[in-house]
Amino acid sequence: MIQSILISGIQGLLGRRLTSTLNDKGFVIHGIARGNTLAPISSIQYLTIDLASDWSFESLPKQCDAVIHLAQSASFRDFPNSALDVFKVNIESTARLLDYARQAGVKKFIYASSGGVYGNGAQAFKENSPIVPPGQLGYYLGSKACGEVLVQSYASVFDVVVVRPFFIYGLGQKRSMLIPRLFDLVATGKPIILQGDNGIRINPIHVNDAASAVAAAIHLNESATFNIGGPEVLSIRDICEIMGRYLGVEPVFEQQPSESNDLIADISAMRRFLHDPVRHLDDYLHDVKF
Repeated sequence: MIQSILISGIQGLLGRRLTSTLNDKGFVIHGIARGNTLAPISSIQYLTIDLASDWSFESLPKQCDAVIHLAQSASFRDFPNSALDVFKVNIESTARLLDYARQAGVKKFIYASSGGVYGNGAQAFKENSPIVPPGQLGYYLGSKACGEVLVQSYASVFDVVVVRPFFIYGLGQKRSMLIPRLFDLVATGKPIILQGDNGIRINPIHVNDAASAVAAAIHLNESATFNIGGPEVLSIRDICEIMGRYLGVEPVFEQQPSESNDLIADISAMRRFLHDPVRHLDDYLHDVKF
């Protein structure tokens, strides 16, 4: 039975919500954060560790039942200048945490990858869909794919669950991420670039639904991979028009004469084994506003 959990990336959007969810369920939580913790929860032991540094296991709990590895480099867009930061946080820290998990008697290791490893396509991607060839992934997504390979190599040691999130959004998200960025463009009357008539189609997921899905993965008794996506498929035009109605403004679009490349998660497995997402974007734009 899993009681104690180590979570990396505890201050990220998903990390904050997941920590609160698991804390409410009575788990003992140790959380890795890069800097000082904002709005700490008194029952959680916070560990200040820079995963881009030469860190050690000394400050981690000697025994632990599960590891949830959510941390990723904040410099993932700054290639090649921050390539080493991405490598250390996204790949090297994954290898170190896997070795820690082996020594600490961990029963389950959950790793947050990215839905971006599939590339783009007209049909929803299933978990067994091929991912983009390594030479075409790019550095950030390549680091996520490498992490998946490392994690899955430990499936004979403990259960491993890989989750591939698709466009998580929610309260307190960085404004540079897709959903809040689109919201700000609509709000300020700046043009939104569309590929084709409507732009790409996606199924974004509210962070509360994403956290519920990851929390449910703790109770699986096998290794598996899951897409983590929302209940509705929306084009970029759809999303911006929903935002425009909320704000009382008309979005400004600029169309590019190219085909849209959709990135849609097939969430059948998530719905069956983890969580059926219920939150729709137009009901939760108040979480995107701030």
